[in-house]
Parts: sequence; C-alpha cells; structure tokens
Amino acid sequence: MANKLVLIGWLMAAATLFAGCAADTKTVGDDLGWTIPPLGDVAYRTWAAKEDFDLGDSIVFRWSGTHDVVQVTKEGYDNCTATNTTALSPIQTTTPYTFTLNSTAPHYFICTIDNHCRLGQKLTVQTETSAAPILKTGALSALLLAVAAFISL
Repeated sequence: MANKLVLIGWLMAAATLFAGCAADTKTVGDDLGWTIPPLGDVAYRTWAAKEDFDLGDSIVFRWSGTHDVVQVTKEGYDNCTATNTTALSPIQTTTPYTFTLNSTAPHYFICTIDNHCRLGQKLTVQTETSAAPILKTGALSALLLAVAAFISL
C-alpha cells in the first residue's frame, strides 16, 4: 500500500512539473479579437499592458470580416506601412494566425487593409527578458502539496 502511495505522489509531482513548463497562448484583444477597435489603438495598448509575455509564448490573432496581420518594423508600425523594407513576415490573411514570441525585441503588428491600422488596428508586444518560468504559481502549489503528502506517509 505504501508503495502505491509513493508512486502516486511521484506521478503527481511529475505531472505538475510538466504542466508548469508549458508556454502560454494568448488571444490578441481577448473577446474583442483582431478588429478595428472602437476607441482606437488604446484597446490593444491596454490589452498588451495587462499581459505578461515570455519567450516562447504564442499570441493568436482571430478575426472575422476583412482583416489581415503582418509583423513589421517600428517604422512600419508608426507609419502603418508594410513595404519591402518594413514587413518582417508575409501578410497573413487566414484566421486564426498564431505567432510565437521568439525574441526579447519588441514585436510590432498591423492590419494592412485600407486605413484599419490608422484607426487603431495595430499592436506592440514586448517580451520579458527570459523564457517562460519553469514553475508557475499553481504548479508550484500543487508540487508542494504532493511533496507534503509524500513526507507525511
């Protein structure tokens, strides 16, 4: 019986560690999605400010209607242009589009349809300087609970 409890404890600890290692996936704009925001770019600035972005996290652009998304330079972001010199990736026209944050440099995204970018459909994402934490708060709590249960046997 004790061997089974020990095994269960170790399995819980291993599962907790594995779950804590996963990078996050965030939907751009939450329920708003990727669209022309009603109050201009403040919606996406506010959304990005409340999120914590780590290396390896993914952001998902979801939209309905006529929109697209492209990663651009800061110049492309500021001027709402995606030219040969400012576009860093092909224009994505299929929703949903998932982008993995692969560097700590700021990532700039715009919609190239008509004047959507000038109306606020643009986003800046700044990642933290390190990779996603190995143990997130919930995973650490579960691990400590499993260890305490194991020790009390």
